[in-house]
Amino acid sequence: MTINKVMVIGAGQMGAGIAQVFAVSGYDVLLHDANDEALDRGIKGIERRLARDVDKGRMTEDEKNASTLKIKKSTKLDDAGAADLVIEAVIENMDVKTSIFRELDKIAPEHAILASNTSSLPITEIAAVTNRPEKVIGMHFMNPVPVMKLVEVIRGLATADDVFETVKETAESLKKTAVEVNDFPGFVSNRILMPMINEAIYTLFEGVAEPEAIDEVMKLGMNHPMGPLTLADFIGLDTCLYIMETLHEGFGDDKYRPCPLLRKYVKAGWLGKKSGRGFYQYN
Repeated sequence: MTINKVMVIGAGQMGAGIAQVFAVSGYDVLLHDANDEALDRGIKGIERRLARDVDKGRMTEDEKNASTLKIKKSTKLDDAGAADLVIEAVIENMDVKTSIFRELDKIAPEHAILASNTSSLPITEIAAVTNRPEKVIGMHFMNPVPVMKLVEVIRGLATADDVFETVKETAESLKKTAVEVNDFPGFVSNRILMPMINEAIYTLFEGVAEPEAIDEVMKLGMNHPMGPLTLADFIGLDTCLYIMETLHEGFGDDKYRPCPLLRKYVKAGWLGKKSGRGFYQYN
């Protein structure tokens, strides 16, 4: 199957990043968001990042302009009727995602592949609300999308081999590395990453060290480019909590129990960089 037109659902940080890498690689892209302001912010973010790439010599002005023209705004889900591949990149909530997939199943062409950028939720469960579970797959990009090379390609229980191969080849056409992963809570990336972040939060919670010290140990001692508490702030503490809850529920193992301090910060609205405060304060 040939992918020509891609629709991305959700114009937040992840969705806009996904739209950007597809457009830069020559695909026709529809960036959808029901919220006009969010859609405008997403487009402006793409334009800002592309302009920065021109300033740094990573692309020409002509390439930037061509990429920008590849992206069209969409506020109607019905626009999925023209897509070969739809990638959902909305809030990490099963009810929201399954509601979108039910609608996409009715709207998207019969040949279209429906993908989710979920970072932890089961693809099989999402696929089950559609009449095309064989064409539903996980396509988990890393943040920030234009920079990070990895895409986890997650097979649901019913995902067809040709659908997997098409999505893998599509990810590789974006100059990404596609890694095949089976459908388990958190997949590979977050099953390993989030418990490490959670343990770093426990280390703070128990008074072992201050945030700066915890991050320095992991950066200088383990050669991590970013400390776990800084990374948690960057991801969003609400997202970290949701993924830990998904792991805890999915495996039924208390080693995945979210740290009480993480819950407290989320309840306080201290969500990390996006809210101005998490384990660190941001101006």
